[in-house]
Amino acid sequence: MALMPVADAYAAVLKDAAALPEETVALTDAHHRTLARDIAALRTQPPAAMSAMDGYAVRAADAALGARLKVIGEVAAGRPFDQAIAAGQAARIFTGGVVPDGADAIVIQEDTTQDGDTVIVNEASTPGKNIRKAGIDFNQGDVLLPRGALLNDRALALAAGMNHPHLPVHRRPRVAILATGDELVAPGSSLAPGQIIFSNVFALTALARSEGAETIDLGIARDTLESTTDGIRRARNSGADVLVTTGGASVGDHDLVQAALKAEGTDMAFWKIALRPGKPMMHGKLGPMRVLGLPGNPVSSYICAYLFLVPLIRALSGRTQIDHVFEQATLGRQLPANDQRQDYLRARLDAGGDGLPVATSVGAQDSSLVANLAAAQALIVRPPFVPAAPAGSTCTILRLPN
Repeated sequence: MALMPVADAYAAVLKDAAALPEETVALTDAHHRTLARDIAALRTQPPAAMSAMDGYAVRAADAALGARLKVIGEVAAGRPFDQAIAAGQAARIFTGGVVPDGADAIVIQEDTTQDGDTVIVNEASTPGKNIRKAGIDFNQGDVLLPRGALLNDRALALAAGMNHPHLPVHRRPRVAILATGDELVAPGSSLAPGQIIFSNVFALTALARSEGAETIDLGIARDTLESTTDGIRRARNSGADVLVTTGGASVGDHDLVQAALKAEGTDMAFWKIALRPGKPMMHGKLGPMRVLGLPGNPVSSYICAYLFLVPLIRALSGRTQIDHVFEQATLGRQLPANDQRQDYLRARLDAGGDGLPVATSVGAQDSSLVANLAAAQALIVRPPFVPAAPAGSTCTILRLPN
């Protein structure tokens, strides 16, 4: 079977990956959710002209150097003044106070001297000085948060300021993760001969959650068709939108994931892609549930998830920015010619003198080396059949999550 190019596999994974249905959530629960509709301001901010400083509301024409103005009252935030400022008058005002009618400038407190009920102007003012005009931030009806926006902390502050206590968002994708292998044991276990600590689920769970997905840990399926099938059925019964399996995707006698998926009726889109690391990755659909079968080696598992699962979660979440962003860098170490598989080399990044980062591969690239993966900051992307590249040449990189 010919290996599927990475670009074709990517297109297959994202095919028909439409945003999940809309739901309304409280503002306190909207962090890292994706807006399902444009959100317009329900109010104007500020709703009236307000003081930007503590000082005195005056008519700029009266506020010449040395002017003596009669103080007729006080304006605090939330307590507007009910009188207009006439010629020769001023009102004590605090930051956030509504500028009284008649006033068109604020003389800051530091530029005045108080003498009983009179204030002396020590620095002349001009119209509009130290005043925040009505609507300087936004006006009622302004669409400030567009559909598809990822709601970060600053967006939530804006939504609150726009007077939205609830927001329409897309439902979070549910990602179920099933490990396979008799050799796997949980961290903290005492290892018998031949056993290994299972680490993939922790990286995959964190990666999926960082993109806004809910995760379901299905545990470890043993190397039997019955146990693997049971895990797949539990994923369906949980209402998962995506089933991620890790391990059991190759061709050995104990690699049963593909057989179990097919027996359950999965429509397989591909198996084996021209990717290093991650050649035995597979993808299909089991009813509405999408399936990503990842290799068991931890580096292969993580890189395949980063390349394919992350964009899939973004698409299902309704995000407008789905694809990864690739950058240019300078090679810090020469690289040999590549074969038929697209290569993703783990690399560290250093500052470069020409504005481009310097990407240096982190030594051994074996797909079992978790320490090298943890030390990496980016992936050097090398297309199939490219010639050897000397140090100092330009390369393409994909930054790993920080």
